[in-house]
Amino acid sequence: MAQEIIEVPITGKIISVNVKVGDEVKEGDTICLLESMKMENPILAPVGGVITKLEIGMEQVVKPGDTIAIIDY
Repeated sequence: MAQEIIEVPITGKIISVNVKVGDEVKEGDTICLLESMKMENPILAPVGGVITKLEIGMEQVVKPGDTIAIIDY
């Protein structure tokens, strides 16, 4: 199976995680919300598939390049 690695685009803090490992997602589904500079930025699934790895948690501070999740499709 092919994998899609979702990375953090901007520095911020994870304020909600909407999926868990094993969840099936469709393209455009919200994976998590990232707060940066008082703005809420949804991180969307770029492809449909199954979440096989989730490397973030609530209130975690993240920086660009950090892995959010891996989707097998």
